[in-house]
Amino acid sequence: MYINKAIIIGNLTRDPELKALPSGISVCSFSLATNRVWKAEDGSKKESTDYHNIVVFGRQAETAAKYLKKGQTASVEGRIQTRSWEQNGEKKYRTEIVAEKVQFGPKAGGATGSGSYSASSGSAPIAEEMSQDIPDSAGGNEIEYPQDEINPEDIPF
Repeated sequence: MYINKAIIIGNLTRDPELKALPSGISVCSFSLATNRVWKAEDGSKKESTDYHNIVVFGRQAETAAKYLKKGQTASVEGRIQTRSWEQNGEKKYRTEIVAEKVQFGPKAGGATGSGSYSASSGSAPIAEEMSQDIPDSAGGNEIEYPQDEINPEDIPF
């Protein structure tokens, strides 16, 4: 069995670009930046940034182009694909993640709310609508935790 699965959470490096294939299918492309921080052998802190090319197709592409903006955090699940073409007699390659699911993070301007769209979900929730649907502190009913101490001997496993 073979697995080709990528999960990336990062910030958009540019606004999404929406185009259409000759068949009429929408294609959205954007790039996500991810950071990695580690401690070197000499004890100093090191950091590197990787840039990932993302491609989204269909209705999901239209939604991503409409709601994602540069600087915004997004989570992408998909498969890694390398495509090649010839340009001026030279062979070019591009490795990208073909998104199956895109989840929107907070907007770059500091607004809260998130939305996601999955090719299998069939709908695209909008951040503003989602935030209106969530009542404050669960409709006034806060969770009541037990006041009694938990005895480890009472746990059945």
